[in-house]
Amino acid sequence: MAKDIGIDLGTANTLVYARGKGIVLNEPSVVAMKAGSAVVLAIGTEAKETIGRTPGSITAIRPLKDGVISDYEAAEEMIRHFVRKAVPGRRPRTRMVICVPSGITPVERRAIVHAADRAGARAVHLIEEPMAAAIGAGLPVSEPRGSMVVDIGGGTTEVAVISLGSIVTAQSLRVGGDRLDTAIINYVRKKHGLLIGERTAEHTKIAIGTAWQVPGQEAREEKTFTVRGREKVSGLPQILDLTTPEVRGALDEPLDAIVAAVRATLEACPPELAGDVIEHGIVLTGGGALLPGLDLRIASATGIAVFVADNPLDCVALGSGKCVEDFDSLQKLLAA
Repeated sequence: MAKDIGIDLGTANTLVYARGKGIVLNEPSVVAMKAGSAVVLAIGTEAKETIGRTPGSITAIRPLKDGVISDYEAAEEMIRHFVRKAVPGRRPRTRMVICVPSGITPVERRAIVHAADRAGARAVHLIEEPMAAAIGAGLPVSEPRGSMVVDIGGGTTEVAVISLGSIVTAQSLRVGGDRLDTAIINYVRKKHGLLIGERTAEHTKIAIGTAWQVPGQEAREEKTFTVRGREKVSGLPQILDLTTPEVRGALDEPLDAIVAAVRATLEACPPELAGDVIEHGIVLTGGGALLPGLDLRIASATGIAVFVADNPLDCVALGSGKCVEDFDSLQKLLAA
């Protein structure tokens, strides 16, 4: 019997759900390769440790950019590695449900299907990420009621209103956690003349980043985080203390883009479904949902209550898993 799996193929992390077992793998979407060749040296957690620290003979790459494949060969190797790790031992070719951004092109869809097929898939079904996120968050997607989900991943933000098992209106924005990290890098370079890497920016975001001044957490405004980098002019190592208000200001531009996508989706929503969203609120999923104050920022801009899903990091993978567990009843939710 084929082993069915669901894959949240994310820009930052890949999660694999195995039928009957749940989420069995959660690793960074990173491949370390020998420079100038196709030789793969490490994949996943081991490969991520090399980012920003590789010698000239090793290149650490992310096979996906903005939610879609940017390096086909590396993506194929990564998918194959993760499938073997999630479903070890001898096995027939695997049936896969893979989550994809709602805004990808037909060419990008074919690239993902082909890469999965080459990695050992018996059959490949694609499901749009906002639909998977809504299912994983426990929203009643099959009912005649408008449910709104905002899934903020590493490469994209997916905003959708869903009713009767279909996406009624949606926005797919190529802004996510990576863009937030880049905003911090750019701010530190322009404001302080210090060059920092992606890992440092990500750690800064997690440690003291906020999207809104959270009531009752004013003490967080006094927090600082020490970053280490290279001074732009002299080239010498330097240490800098960043504050929470500084980081929040650095994140304004990408966060404004996310809020604008939420408003645009609401404006395109049919009136009856908009009423449902007002009544039941907006649900946030994905890693970006964990940014303190983001729910308040969106609520302030829309006038609608916003809730963070339980286990927001796992919602997309859990949604794909529910499709894997019951292909027949959820077949109509599958995009291909």
